[in-house]
Amino acid sequence: MTSLSITWSDPTRADAFGRWLAAIALQHPLQAGSVRLASADASFRRYFRVDAVGGAAGEVTADSYIIMDAPPALEDCKPFVRVGDLLLHAGLNAPRVLAWDEAQGFMLLSDLGSQTMLDVIAPPSAVEAITQPTAAHFDLYMEALDLLVRWQLASQPGVLPPYDDALLSRELALFPDWYVAQYRRFPLNTGLQGKLDGMFAQIKASNLKSLGGARVYVHRDFMPRNLMLADRGEPRLGVLDFQDAVYGPITYDIASLMRDAFLTWEEDFVLDITVRYWQKARKAGLPVGDDFGEFYRAVEWMGLQRHLKVLGIFARLTLRDGKPKYLADAPRFMKYARDTAARYRPLGPLMVLLDEIEGNKTRVGYTF
Repeated sequence: MTSLSITWSDPTRADAFGRWLAAIALQHPLQAGSVRLASADASFRRYFRVDAVGGAAGEVTADSYIIMDAPPALEDCKPFVRVGDLLLHAGLNAPRVLAWDEAQGFMLLSDLGSQTMLDVIAPPSAVEAITQPTAAHFDLYMEALDLLVRWQLASQPGVLPPYDDALLSRELALFPDWYVAQYRRFPLNTGLQGKLDGMFAQIKASNLKSLGGARVYVHRDFMPRNLMLADRGEPRLGVLDFQDAVYGPITYDIASLMRDAFLTWEEDFVLDITVRYWQKARKAGLPVGDDFGEFYRAVEWMGLQRHLKVLGIFARLTLRDGKPKYLADAPRFMKYARDTAARYRPLGPLMVLLDEIEGNKTRVGYTF
């Protein structure tokens, strides 16, 4: 018998979950009646929390666990298991798989806690607001950088899918297909598509060739929302939402960390943390180059690809999947994209296009 706080759209799946939980509760053992929703994400996965027998009911302790509900027809859990093992072998704190019914898509995991790094930062809710860094924030970011360097040092070619031209192209196509044409309803004629294709070719070339084409393991969502302040274990920060990891540009994860989906920092703080990552990475022997200016340009161009992709994803989540909350942060990503395009002369045409799509007046002032 499962908790009434969990709702199921499919009674058959609810019954299957109840039977699986009853069986697994005997092995670990678990308080089957304590199951409650822990979180849901932008995919079709849900996460529940369950207490162990003898644990304090309703609390996150060493005696609680996480259950993943991932319908096999909609979610493939194999990448989650594979990447989780890579993270653990690299010395990072990631959920351990304790039981897995692959056929039904139910998984029992160790519990890293309920407080994310984003919760601790507690950014203002307004999308245009700038978060003010504190000493505690700085310390958390230094820990995050140490995790990132450790993860990248474990990289091996041929283990994870390549972040190649084909994948970059599919991701960039989300922007015109979903954000421009379907969300903004901006006429996507042959001329506009041709201009976007030209800009996308420049962005892809930069991302694939910068820094000598340096490649490492890429988390792809390495940001405070996916870093947990673990209640136990070392290191203190735990890593989640890693199932989409690939082998690709070394600039991606630091761009993701500092151009966050849910909080915005002053440029000085972004630069400070990024240069400290570059210093740590260089000292560790990672291929970040000897010129921070060249490295930062590569980070910004990599970030631009991510900003455009995320705008497309947020529009798709709203229009296709019925999850409109993500679009509230779309202006943040549009500002990231426009600010980057405004800093680099080769990206000037993209800045004009973005302003046309958003109905803004273009203001020119290149930095490079």
